[in-house]
Amino acid sequence: MTVAATKLRVEDKLFQNRYLVDPGRPHITVRPHEHPSANLRALTRICPAKCYELNDKGQVEIAADGCMECGTCRVLCEASGEVVWNYPRGGFGVLFKFG
Repeated sequence: MTVAATKLRVEDKLFQNRYLVDPGRPHITVRPHEHPSANLRALTRICPAKCYELNDKGQVEIAADGCMECGTCRVLCEASGEVVWNYPRGGFGVLFKFG
């Protein structure tokens, strides 16, 4: 008897979470920049919710909808001031299904 290997993807787990968007009040913003630093560019690869991406001009943008509030961007970029992070207002943000 052979057991099929199941691949577990982060996206499959993220689907379990829900997110209540606070329109017009994102809890994370990326400061305007002409050329992103290495840390800011790294967020396009290491953010578990894939909230960061490069635009056509090579600048990093964020779509905070779906953010898991894990703090990865704070660790990498808050000290340099490239990312401004605040907790979402009460009742908004990520809603974890299993905890």
